[in-house]
Amino acid sequence: QIFNQHNAEAPNLEQAFHRMAQMEPNLDHDVSWLLLPSYWAKMVVAFISFLCFANSYDGDFVFDDSEAIINNKDLRAETPLGDLWYHDFWGSKLSSNTSHKSYRPLTVLTFRINYLFAGGFYPVGFHVINILLHCTISVLMLDVFSILLGGLQFSNKGRRLNLAPKSSLLAALLFAVHPVHTECVAGIVGRADLLCALFFLLSFLGYCKAFRENKEGHTFSVFWVLVSVILGAIAMLCKEQGITILGLNAVFDALVINKINLLELIRKLLYKDKSLENAGLLRKGLLFRITLLMCGGAGILYIRWRIMGTGPPAFTEVDNPASFAESLFVRAINYNYYYSLNAWLLLCPWWLCFDWSMGCIPLIKSVSDWRIIALAALWFCLIGLICQALCSEDSHKRRILTLGLGFLIIPFLPASNLFFRVGFVIAERVIYLPSIGYCILFTYGFSLLSKQAKKKKILAVAVLGILLINVMRCVLRSSQWRSEEQLFRSALSVCPLNAKVHYNVGKNLADKGNQSAAIKYYREAVRLNPKYVHAMNNLGNILKERNELHEAEELLSLAVQIQPDFAAAWMNLGIVQNSLRRFEEAEQSYWTAIKHRKKYPDCYYNLGRLYADLNRHIDALNAWRNATVLKPEHSLAWNNMIILLDNTGNLAQAEAVGREALELIPNDHSLMFSLANVLGKSQKYKESEALFLKAIKANPNAASYHGNLAVLYHRWGNLDLAKKHYEVSLKLDPVAPGTKENYNLLRRKLEQLQKKGS
Repeated sequence: QIFNQHNAEAPNLEQAFHRMAQMEPNLDHDVSWLLLPSYWAKMVVAFISFLCFANSYDGDFVFDDSEAIINNKDLRAETPLGDLWYHDFWGSKLSSNTSHKSYRPLTVLTFRINYLFAGGFYPVGFHVINILLHCTISVLMLDVFSILLGGLQFSNKGRRLNLAPKSSLLAALLFAVHPVHTECVAGIVGRADLLCALFFLLSFLGYCKAFRENKEGHTFSVFWVLVSVILGAIAMLCKEQGITILGLNAVFDALVINKINLLELIRKLLYKDKSLENAGLLRKGLLFRITLLMCGGAGILYIRWRIMGTGPPAFTEVDNPASFAESLFVRAINYNYYYSLNAWLLLCPWWLCFDWSMGCIPLIKSVSDWRIIALAALWFCLIGLICQALCSEDSHKRRILTLGLGFLIIPFLPASNLFFRVGFVIAERVIYLPSIGYCILFTYGFSLLSKQAKKKKILAVAVLGILLINVMRCVLRSSQWRSEEQLFRSALSVCPLNAKVHYNVGKNLADKGNQSAAIKYYREAVRLNPKYVHAMNNLGNILKERNELHEAEELLSLAVQIQPDFAAAWMNLGIVQNSLRRFEEAEQSYWTAIKHRKKYPDCYYNLGRLYADLNRHIDALNAWRNATVLKPEHSLAWNNMIILLDNTGNLAQAEAVGREALELIPNDHSLMFSLANVLGKSQKYKESEALFLKAIKANPNAASYHGNLAVLYHRWGNLDLAKKHYEVSLKLDPVAPGTKENYNLLRRKLEQLQKKGS
């Protein structure tokens, strides 16, 4: 549908409506910068943005990638596609009280497509898509910046003109090489921000298209306004920030299309000036378009809220300590300090960290804290820019500054803690969109300096130097995101007070088998945050494995005291108590763990081991059966059932359980070995032999496999093969219990047979 506006008093209104005023000052006039044809400008931006992050293409899955991708069942083919619309970003049900309520089904869908095309969890494909997305967004920024810096003007043929090619190229390059974007590009979960930004920009460009002049001379196209709303909704389905584009479209409409002077409008509203009727709001359809945007935004938010279910997510104090402060003053002052740190990351992105929580930024609790200076500096700059944006007599200046502030502030609002509590202190990924505003303000500042400077080339060289430094910083930071070890260690110098950084370094070392070094970092994490239950749990686990049981028990007991519903700590406490032969306490700890986590197969497995030690065989079998029901691929539980039934003489039942297990886990060599032992005792030698050989093929260096196969041949009367496998077993493990004795018995028997034969 197209709306026609009739106004006999203003015959040239439609032409003015479609075009920026010809007499406006040109931002490029004083800028000493490269002037490239549009095609070459896009090629340069694409190449440089690719260069910055190309070395992250073969990185691992790091940090949040594990939960969002590897452990996310929504990526697997067996999960119905429809479930994506009812699950959060991490694969949990949105209706669950433990859900983070991050609703990004379209981002998860792209992960699923990546997984299916790659045939598994191979990170290269995931990284390549992220790099290409950033390159595409950076190229689109050329068109966006040309409108924001040069204005919206069309040729007679309806083609949009680029009135600021040099300025838009500089701004796009600043955006493409900003090091704060590394988390979004090199971290795979950052795809949510990239996809959101892509549709965010397409929504803005679609809205601009609504004002393209057509042959009928119509003022604007409702179709393109609605397309813009739909693209904004898609952006929000990639990440929550996407909804803010509707507000920015309204700001753009008011400032660029309608050229409203905000200060003058406020004055007229305050004094109820009748000239408002002639302000052009109704004539140009601004109120109608804003109504469309508001209705679209309200509808999108309502649907989002209905899908989200219960209410806002529940975060802990360690996630965002300022939001839990009782004093409104302390909350306000720390929120503003966080804003100043975000601004500093845009201005000087040298100190970057994967996580800024858990004591990384201590709370400001009084006005005597020297960090108050950062707040004062932030608001001094903001107030100065706002005053210039409102009060300047230069309409061009007012427009650019207001748009720059709008793109800086509005996309940041969902992360500001103003409307709801967020689950982080600072997150570099949420600055991806606000950096658009920073690039606008930087470029405008550069144009003002160029206008005043006598040696413009020196200024241009300085800006080029900033770009080159940013490129090098991007390359360095991208390499740090390639592995968890580099990423976590890079944070130690930036946030030495962050307990989570030390915890993650410790966990990475523990996963590599370096327990001594891991203990050091876990202890530091607990020292920095004495209530860090996950660090206590992991440290307790390592101490348990090193047989330092009493300290392990102390740590795990403290962890469950701090967080009584911490199921994993209860289970580990039970294991320690079992090792200390305090069986009743261990049993109670296991059942407490199961009480807090109903579906806990590992806990049922350990409970079964406890019952087996107490000769409560039926209870042990029931516990292991529960473990396999909850987790059919739980090999250890299946194996223990087979072995217990075998040891108690229930060979038929052991055989049945073994066959059931192998149907579910057909390639598990330990199950083949256990079932082969049972079949051998049941004198099913041929089938037992086949399973032993299959197990040996899968794991040829297991001495017990060769030793038990030798016993089978020994019983079967195939003495030469028995001798061969006894010798292989003893070669692999010279002190294997029973094997040497059996081998000696076989040798004596063979000698006796030789004597008889001779």
